This record gives sequence, C-alpha cells and structure tokens, in this order.
Amino acid sequence: MRTHSIRLGAALLAGTAVTAWAAPAAAQSAQDIESETVLSEDASQADDDGIIVVTARRRTERITDVPIAVTALSGEELSRGGTLELTEIADEVPNLTLEVSRGTNTTLTAFIRGVGQQDPVAGFEAGVGLYVDDVYLNRPQAAVLDVYDVERIEVLRGPQGTLYGRNTIGGAIKYVTARLPDEAQVKIRGTYGSYDQADLVVSASTPVSESLRIGASGARLSRGGFGENLNLGTENYNKDVWAARGTIEFDSGPLFVRLSGDYVKDNSEARQGGRLLPGAFSGAPVLDNPYDTRAGLNVVDQEVEAYGGALQIAYELSDTLTIKSITGYREDASTSPIDFDSLPAADLDVPAIYENDQFSQELQLLVEGDRLSGVLGAYYLGANAFTAFDVALFTTGDLLGLPGLNAQTLGDVKTETYSVFGDFTYDLTDQLSISLGSRYTWDERNSRILRTTFIGGFSDLFDGEGVPIVVTSDFEGSASFKEFTPRASIAFKPNIDQTIYLSYSKGFKGGGFDPRGQTSAAPDIDEDGDVDFDDQYEFLSFEPETVDSYELGWKASLLDNRLNIALAGFIGQYKDVQIPGSIGFDSDGDGVNDSFIGVTTNAASADINGIEFEGNALVGRDFAGPGSRLTFNWSLGYLDAGFNEYIDNFGNDVADQRVIQNTPEFTVHSGFDIGIPVGGGIIDFLGSITVRSDTSQFELPGPLDQDGYELVDLGLVYTDDSDRFTIGVHAKNIFDQRYIVSGYDFVTGTVLGLEGNLTAFYGDPRRVFVTGEVKF
Repeated sequence: MRTHSIRLGAALLAGTAVTAWAAPAAAQSAQDIESETVLSEDASQADDDGIIVVTARRRTERITDVPIAVTALSGEELSRGGTLELTEIADEVPNLTLEVSRGTNTTLTAFIRGVGQQDPVAGFEAGVGLYVDDVYLNRPQAAVLDVYDVERIEVLRGPQGTLYGRNTIGGAIKYVTARLPDEAQVKIRGTYGSYDQADLVVSASTPVSESLRIGASGARLSRGGFGENLNLGTENYNKDVWAARGTIEFDSGPLFVRLSGDYVKDNSEARQGGRLLPGAFSGAPVLDNPYDTRAGLNVVDQEVEAYGGALQIAYELSDTLTIKSITGYREDASTSPIDFDSLPAADLDVPAIYENDQFSQELQLLVEGDRLSGVLGAYYLGANAFTAFDVALFTTGDLLGLPGLNAQTLGDVKTETYSVFGDFTYDLTDQLSISLGSRYTWDERNSRILRTTFIGGFSDLFDGEGVPIVVTSDFEGSASFKEFTPRASIAFKPNIDQTIYLSYSKGFKGGGFDPRGQTSAAPDIDEDGDVDFDDQYEFLSFEPETVDSYELGWKASLLDNRLNIALAGFIGQYKDVQIPGSIGFDSDGDGVNDSFIGVTTNAASADINGIEFEGNALVGRDFAGPGSRLTFNWSLGYLDAGFNEYIDNFGNDVADQRVIQNTPEFTVHSGFDIGIPVGGGIIDFLGSITVRSDTSQFELPGPLDQDGYELVDLGLVYTDDSDRFTIGVHAKNIFDQRYIVSGYDFVTGTVLGLEGNLTAFYGDPRRVFVTGEVKF
C-alpha cells in the first residue's frame, strides 16, 4: 500500500473522531417510534435522546442497545452529503465493499468482512443480502439502487443467518424507503454537474382520509460518459435511467397496510473496460484515458428493466403482540454486451441475457413485553434465474480455420426456500440480558445447464447465423440442502447509554451447480470406468459455505449524546468456501483453448478476524450563533484474513499463494460538518476522506490488483430554517484518483483469446455537481 495514504488517514484520525453511526438528529418520542416501526419496519431517525433507532433485529431498538455491528445512515445525512447511489455508502462503512459489477451498469457486487460473491450469473448466490423495504432481492441484477426518497440504510456486518436467512453470510444491507407524510406534500429535487449530469426527482403525496395516504415518485437520472467507445462512437460509463415508485398506506391504529411498487428502466450504453496490455495479435495500443475503450461488440444493447412490489400488513393483537405479513414480488430482464478483449475484433466477446423473477412471503409474530421481546417467523421464497451467453472466439477460430467459433451457455436455476426462525431477548435484570435465536432452512435447487459449440458466428439467441456442431453439456439436476443457523448473545449495560456484548452467529450461502460447467470435461470420479451422470453431477455441483462468527463489542453514547462510539472485535471461521472460476478448455485436443468452462469447488477454508471502530462527536455548539455546530465522524476497519487451506484443480494446497478477494486490510473514513447560521437558515461545510489499502480482485494475485488509495470529498449545503429549501455544491474525488474496482484477467492462470485479454473497470473520476430541493 502507498505509505502516504496511511499517513494522510492517520493525520485526519488524530484530529477527528468515525463515520455517521449515530449522528445527532431531531428528537422524537420513543413510544411513537416503537409504534411506527413495529408496524411498518420504518424506524425514525432518533429517539427522544437523539440516539439513532434501527430495526436490525426486526424490532425497534436504539442502536446502542443492539448486540450487532450495524451502521445506520439516515436519508437526511445521505442527501446532505450528496450520496447518489448505493455503492457510495461503502466509503463510510468499515469492512464494506460495494461495486458496480464488471461489464454492467446496475449489477451489484458486495463484500462484508471478506465474504461475498462477484460473479452475477445464475447458479451462484450472493454473500451479502440486500433488502428493499424488508423484501429480499434474490439476484444482483438491477441492485445498484439510486438513493432517493430514502428513510435510512442499515448495514449489518457479520453473518445474519438467524433473522435474515440464507445468503447473508457476510451481512445484510437494508434499504428502507420513506413513509408518506401526514400532510399533502410535493418535493422536487434536481441535480446538475460534471459530464452533463442532469437528474430530476419529483415526489408527491397526500392524505385521502384520516387513515389513508397515497404517494408517488418519478426520477429521470442522466449523465454523459466518463469516456468514449472510440470504435462504435458511443459513450462509456454514462447513465440513462428512468424510475418510478408508488405507495399506498392505510393506518387505522391497530391495523397498518402498506402497498408499494417500483419500476426502473436503464438504457445506459454498455460499460466496457479499458485494456491494460497492448494487443498481442493486433498490436492495438493501450489508450491514454482508462475510461475509453475500443470494444466492438454490438449484437445486443445494454438494457435493464426491473420492477416489483411489496405488501406489508401488520395488526396489533394486544399491547405485547403484533402479527405481520410481508409479501414481495420482483422481476428483471437485461441484456449486456460484454467485450472481454475491448477491441473491434471478437477475440473474446460475450453477449449475455439475464432474466430473474421471485416471489416471497414472510410471516412474523412480534413480542414486546416488559422482560421478553423478540420475533417468531416463517419464510418462503420461490425464484427463477436464467442466464444465456455466447463466447465468441472468432479470432481464434479464424486461426484454426473455423470461422466464427462460438461456445454458448444456458443456465436455468429454480430455487425454493422454506425456513422457520425465532429470536428472543430476555432481560435477566435491568442491566443484564441474553438473546437466543435460530433458523432452520430447507433449500431446494433445480438447475438446467446446456452448452453448445457453434461455428459461423453468433447463435440465434443473438440473431446470428452460427450453426450448432456439438452439445458439450446437457445436464439437469437437483439438490436439497438443510441448514441450522443459531445466534446467541449476552449483553451488559453499565448504564442506559452503554452496552457491552458478546455474541455468536452462523450464516450460510446456498450450494448448487456451476452454470458454466461442462459435462464432457467431467472425469471418472468414482473410477468405475465410465463417465456417467453421477460423475457429471459430482463435477458440476458444490455445497453450501458457512461462517461461524464470534464478536465482542462496546457501544456508548457519552457526554449527553455528544460522543457516540461503537467498537467491535470479531473472529470468523469460514468453511467450505465456494471458489468459482473459469479455465480455458481445449475441446478438440489440438492444444489450443477454444472455450472456457466453469469449475466451482468447496476448496478452501479461511480465518477472517478483525476490528471495527465507528463514532461521531459534536465538539462545538452555538459557537457562531444559535444553531451553529461542529461535528466529526470517523470509522476504521481492519481485517486479518487468510486461507488456511485452498485446494487447486490439481489437488495441491496453495493457500500460501492465495488471498481473500475484494477485501482491503484497512478501510478508513473521516469527515467533518461545520454548520453556520446564515440568512434564516444554516450553511453546512462538509469534508471527508476515505482510505482503502491494497485490494486483490481475485484469490490469485494479479495485474488487476489495486494499490491503496484515498478519496477526498467536499460539500457546501444551505438549508433554510423551515427545511423546505436546500441547495448544495458537492465535489467528489477532488484529486481525481484512478482506481480499479473490477476487471477481467485472462493472462494470469487461465489464458483465453489471442490478444492477451486484461481489461479493467474504474471508479468514478472527479465530479462536481449542484443539487437543489424544494418542498411545497
């Protein structure tokens, strides 16, 4: 890691204090908050002491009382800081990595504490659960959410298998949209800035009666490209999104009903990578601008369409019992032209189709007594994920005298998951409490894998004239998995504003079948002299992975809530780690790889241990007139992560040659907010620095690995006293750092194509924009 990054981060930490963990907010009755949250899963920003209130354990609690490492970012502070999309919150949260997946505009790659999944194809499960209004998003496509009309975002770190189920092995992210206000309101928010960024969000709501409210929002989000496609004459890294949300709420006291729906259409141009090596076959040079590309794949457009809805019903049976139903449906479809070689010729071109749908139903019984509180529930998910893509190796085919050599893969995965769960806390005394919880999950997977080799061009899926010559996989299999994921904690409160806790939790990520596996490559695993279905099944399948986590933490709100601190140390035992990978494959034995196949194994175990420190401090108040303030916030994440065992495809333990991907050793954030009363309002001057140490894109270190870097942001925001008008100027990445967030490496380990295919995708360059908001 570059040493000046550490020095700069340390210097800021020495004078400040951690990220927005529990920033002081407007006071509200704790009793009112409890009522709202139990019914609607919508926690208001703070209790009557100004301490953030969250629903990390599916019930309303002050953040200082929750024995879980959780960061809560309110919609107000996200808006004030100029946060535009979900991936940006990773700058503020320790040990969190959020990225736009390689070759996409809105597919999410998420890692928490070294656990995640960066391959978005059907058959692979996410390692971090994303929830929108308490509905789990089963697939990562269309999951890079834009931030508008948000009540808060919670990030729960560590396995959440008891309350949030499968695929929350690293943690969970809760994206909660804002409740409708009690009075009629129209809100208009606009943004204009660098690269012709022009955003407009219009929200309106009104009460229809004393119990019924309706509201809707529409968003137009656009930005020019950071670079160009010099071959096709299109923009690269641009944004062209239309989005809408609608909500109906009915609240009659004991009964609360919320029906919501959303729609997103992304017509942005294909996001293509920049080459890091000259073309070995064509001699094409590396471009000066890393956001530029020469990609030539245009047989499909980059398009994403996603929509869904949720119905929440809650009824208070008594003062201590509430029954709640959460029903969700989501669907998305997208096409993506992924040009691995980023050159006009099809040396390694992959047009892809993704189609996903899901239905989920959850029932909860919430208990809130004098000593006992908790939730008992049942959950069902039925989902289907379909992925189809060609792998065009036309340059290789021409060299072999095979015009338009192309390998097509179709993967169709059906999932059904059932689970029952419970989590309860009992106060032994006013200071000592214990929490016990568990979940039992039945997970069923059905997979169809079809791989076909074509010659003569792309397949008919992409309106090509390729002719199928051989089927290399035609597999259909099913698997069932059962998992018990317990949680236990003990908490001691020296006083009402401090909690010391010790906890244990377990999480798991579902198993399945490698959607890029090839049955014709399966060996005779059972050594019976014949490669049959059993051998193919064993070759393509992989088991769930698990994490057992032990955590010791301290949370405190000190000095009349002017100093808030959260400290956690944890030990993670990561077992049966799924290692998805691609290897070049020579299908005709001529010594030249003419395709690639997936090989996924539970080949590794790892220890992931670390420390997280968050906090904020109100260090000055009323020093420049009534209402003036000076606050600092900071966060620090440290991970000691390494493989204990890693068995490669040749049966060798290469743990000492592998690293945990997408997991920097240090993540540091520090910021300040100076508020000065001016002209019937307040001006906030904001600044922050984010430091991330060296990061490896894959388990095998390679040329895509990113050295440590730092990002500096500044902002100036004016808000009038009535909170009806806000205008701000924001500068992001003001020193214009270039840093790799993802890429394709077919020169280290697996070699595919003739050009030396090594391409990278980069984080956003320097951007300056103005945002204004007015409420009527």
